[in-house]
Amino acid sequence: MAKLNSFEDIIAWQKARVLNAEIYSITNNNNLFAKDYGLRDQMRRASVSITSNIAEGFERETTKEFIRFLYIAKASAGEFRSQLYLAFDLKYLSNDEFNSLNNKINDVSKLLSGFIRYLKGTL
Repeated sequence: MAKLNSFEDIIAWQKARVLNAEIYSITNNNNLFAKDYGLRDQMRRASVSITSNIAEGFERETTKEFIRFLYIAKASAGEFRSQLYLAFDLKYLSNDEFNSLNNKINDVSKLLSGFIRYLKGTL
């Protein structure tokens, strides 16, 4: 694997960044979702937590700490995925929106798992 020079080089971070923008856009433009402040804000926080924890872990500059923060990011991905189902069940999301977000969060989660596995192998 090539050396990572910044957290912006991490594919999981890049994909989670796209997810952040999409959930903000959907929750701003959907009248029902925009008015459900609790769920809207919690999903936004969970999404942002993914990118934030990847970045924070990277900046810790030790593999052990980085792995710990990647686990936190992965947990936030699980939280987001659970909330995504609720938003869909409440009909805040169309099938296309749900599928797009679900595919993105599953991709991010898999990337994080693989990255954690790789980093653990370097210890």
